[in-house]
Amino acid sequence: MKKKLLLGSLLFVSIAMFSQNNEVTKHVNPFIGTSNYGTTNPGPIAVRGMVSVSPFNVAGKENLPMEKDSRWFSTPYVKENKFLTGFSHVNISGVGCPDLGVILAMPTTGKLNVDYEEYGSTYSDEVATVGYYSNTLDKYNVKVEATASTRVGVSKYTFPKGDANILINLGLGLTNEQGAQVKVVSPTEIEGIRSVGSFCYYKAEEAYPVYFVARFSKPAKNFGVWKKPAKYSGVEAQWMEYNGKARIKENYTKEVVGDSIGAYMNYYFEEPTTVEMKIGVSYVSIENARNNLEKETSDKTFDQLLIDAKKEWNENLSKVEVKGGTEEDKSIFYTALYHTLIHPSTLSDYNGDYPKMKTRETLNTKGTRYTVFSLWDTYRNLHQLMTLVYPEQQVDMVNSILQVYDESGWLPKWELNATETTTMVGDPAGIVIADTYLKGITKFDVNKAYQAMKKSADQLENNPLRPGIKDYITKGYLTTKTTNSGSVSTTQEYNMTDFAIAQLAKELDERDDYKRFSKRSISYRALFDDTYNLLRPRNDDSSWLTPYNPLKGANFEKNLGFIEGNAWQYTFMLSHDVEGLLKMMGGETVFVDQLQKVFDDDHYDMANEPDIVYPYLFNFVQGEEWRTQEHVTSLLDTYYKNAPDGLPGNDDTGTMSAWAVFSMMGIYPVVPAKPIYAITTPRFDEVKIHLNNDFYGNKELIIKSNQSDANKYIDVIEVDGKSLKNNFITHKDLINASEIDIKLKEHK
Repeated sequence: MKKKLLLGSLLFVSIAMFSQNNEVTKHVNPFIGTSNYGTTNPGPIAVRGMVSVSPFNVAGKENLPMEKDSRWFSTPYVKENKFLTGFSHVNISGVGCPDLGVILAMPTTGKLNVDYEEYGSTYSDEVATVGYYSNTLDKYNVKVEATASTRVGVSKYTFPKGDANILINLGLGLTNEQGAQVKVVSPTEIEGIRSVGSFCYYKAEEAYPVYFVARFSKPAKNFGVWKKPAKYSGVEAQWMEYNGKARIKENYTKEVVGDSIGAYMNYYFEEPTTVEMKIGVSYVSIENARNNLEKETSDKTFDQLLIDAKKEWNENLSKVEVKGGTEEDKSIFYTALYHTLIHPSTLSDYNGDYPKMKTRETLNTKGTRYTVFSLWDTYRNLHQLMTLVYPEQQVDMVNSILQVYDESGWLPKWELNATETTTMVGDPAGIVIADTYLKGITKFDVNKAYQAMKKSADQLENNPLRPGIKDYITKGYLTTKTTNSGSVSTTQEYNMTDFAIAQLAKELDERDDYKRFSKRSISYRALFDDTYNLLRPRNDDSSWLTPYNPLKGANFEKNLGFIEGNAWQYTFMLSHDVEGLLKMMGGETVFVDQLQKVFDDDHYDMANEPDIVYPYLFNFVQGEEWRTQEHVTSLLDTYYKNAPDGLPGNDDTGTMSAWAVFSMMGIYPVVPAKPIYAITTPRFDEVKIHLNNDFYGNKELIIKSNQSDANKYIDVIEVDGKSLKNNFITHKDLINASEIDIKLKEHK
């Protein structure tokens, strides 16, 4: 007993010392984004983990009914809620559509009750740090602690004396899939399957399984399964079939199949007792879930795994070190960086197995197969951040995108767990591929990628990535007849991808393609109406949509011209053609005035992607760069906070966070698929980026500034002592630089 106490004390001291010496992860506040529709959750997750252990507080009679507020649909946790019905183990972070939020575990005390509205509890003493979450369930006086490895959620429950239960509820989740299976394998193990996959309540018929194995540190006194309204009891032996081989699982087997089902472990403790639970997950099989659990957690205790989790996060987050700025700034910055390292997340198992697109046959990969490619969002900045700071991860992401192409015949649009949700518009994967390659990250089959990009750009029939492509090719744009919403914005998205294809074609010396796609990339110009100095939908006969209200479409109002936005929020989106737009508008002065109106008249939507680049476009007009610096500073001050409502809206799998990371460093990837950054006022005295040795050489990039409350405007930018002529820097010059000194002044 004394040895065990000594070991526990040493582990506690190790964790405490790690926290004290950790100058990076201590700044992360996982509660940022858990309010104001941010749809993040505070539960622990490993870097790009398959599993996260999230408190689930969006179901239960104590909380607001789901139908009264759309934010309940998209996340397992909302900070304002105080009634918890369990801890889900597979979740998505920062999305505007619901899915997953399943495999819920819940510790209770007293008589067994499997009705979540009755066994749910309020909670207190809530704590969330990197890789760790804890609270106390008020109803039961049970302390819950959680951490995670890549594919395993690890929980520690401290029960009071008396009867205790651990429930695995497979009936709860965020969407409307049906079907599950659960089996008690032994007094210390439960295995099962849960059907998931109704992203946005869409394509429920294409649901797919997620497999799990739950293992407990103490054997249960009693155990069983339930299927509402019946409860099953008794010990029985059952034959199960795995891969065609029948085998028996001891004399403890209890199994149930259905919709509202679950399993439980029941204990009686003579004194306060801690039980540790590990839940391994796989999208391939129960055997792989068990292997993931054993390989990743082995005989390690909760405290040992917590140390591992914090160490991994520290190694990743400390790739960027900042000095100066306020404590608030550091929390905002490192939490944003933390959020960018959640998705894309791991799909492949420890042994490399993963499910094939559509058919879900088991395939195997040597690198990590990633999933959750919300590309309409992330092509704008998140993948550029990965390319700069985490190129080893970005390579695996591009190769994962190409695996999707190999398996399905098409590049992904919005891929989730080896399914294509076809959410949003455009053909964004090629932008990510081109941007990565043009920045010198080339460890993938670029010829295959190029052919895949051209396929989606040119195939006229049965093209899932570019609906309306015939009109786009013949007219140069989609019309109000081509689609019942988003004709202008979809045209712009196709233009953006065609620009990316043109840039890659130029690099590959495909001259004819370069000319062809360059021409296609500016076809949106036919939708510019100088009456409004804005974009406007055209009808099938090329006439303007009439009557026309350029404001229609704001706040996600469906309209013929734009997806999730209006003319003001889309007109300036195509940053690759600022020069062309400027000329159409009538010159620099008109361009600047019209762009400034977006901000002055409250048309700018920080919570959505189409206008996310707008603040940086003033850099294209000499003498107006101060507006970029002013707007970026103001937007950071207004929308980003060290608080639950500290994101402007849905984090969109890290896109809003990536905007903050770049902006606070003082650089921004202003043109997707063009290796160039716009420069603005940094938030810190010094930003040090530890560049990856395999891709950029073993060096550090330092961005310095004399930032202060008074000094907000750029005076001079020096790269290794030489002044820049404008407020842009190429990717090549950036990674080859040792020091960038942004000298600031008080007045513009």
